[in-house]
Amino acid sequence: MNSNGSTESSKIVGQTSSAGFQIGVRRTLPISADQAWAFLTSPEGAKLWLGSTPPLEFAIRESFAASEGITGQFKVVKPQQQLQLRWQKPEWERPSTLQIRLLPAKSGTTISFHQEQLDHPGTREEMKLHWEAVLDTIKEQLNC
Repeated sequence: MNSNGSTESSKIVGQTSSAGFQIGVRRTLPISADQAWAFLTSPEGAKLWLGSTPPLEFAIRESFAASEGITGQFKVVKPQQQLQLRWQKPEWERPSTLQIRLLPAKSGTTISFHQEQLDHPGTREEMKLHWEAVLDTIKEQLNC
């Protein structure tokens, strides 16, 4: 029990019992999963969520290093559905897990960014703002 007599947990928003802090951000756009996948894996689309990298294959175990310092490795690649990867900023002590899913929606496709194993509530908030800005830019670039 805590000080007010409740057995409620004192976890902070976004904190998990096993994966640090997590954040999920999603937007539904009036495009097909094929269109969303084509954009996300294009050089201009990938630059939004990976940074500037040499051309990528988007294959399991492929590693990347962006000129902005972001590094990682792909763990799951399911075309038109899902990407899961280790994703790390240069100032971070350890990588996070980033998952991008394309989900069918009545009005198009929902693009979902989910990131876990973040080290701090401040990092969670930073990444929430980052992924919201990425999704806003995707929407703008696709003229949705």
